[in-house]
Amino acid sequence: MRRRLVCRIGRRGASLLLLGSLVGLYGAGHLADPLPDTRGVRLILALAPMALWSSTWIAAGLIAVACALRRDNDWPGFAALTAVTMPWTVSFLASWIPLNDNPRGWITAIVFAAFAALPVVLVGWDEPPGRGTL
Repeated sequence: MRRRLVCRIGRRGASLLLLGSLVGLYGAGHLADPLPDTRGVRLILALAPMALWSSTWIAAGLIAVACALRRDNDWPGFAALTAVTMPWTVSFLASWIPLNDNPRGWITAIVFAAFAALPVVLVGWDEPPGRGTL
């Protein structure tokens, strides 16, 4: 059964399952225990409350996991993973410069930007020939 699942989802699907799970759990974590220091996300919190942002992380994770099983049309999962991280990247970057209230905001912005770039790289990968059939 494990071999069948691995062949069905392939490497792209495995990436979506892993990243989607991480993103969904990140959102659930913010629902359960919101950030104590909101300097980095002050910009996005001005647009919507943390509960809504947490829900977007959970939704993106669910989309990615669902798309992991759709080898013919999995790009929405990769797009959701990238889209959910971009507002956080911008917010943390803005908290560093020009808002200047988070001196380490650039570090967190780089982490979120790297996480946003990973699905962009993965979506361009093709499955190796001969994979995905049983």
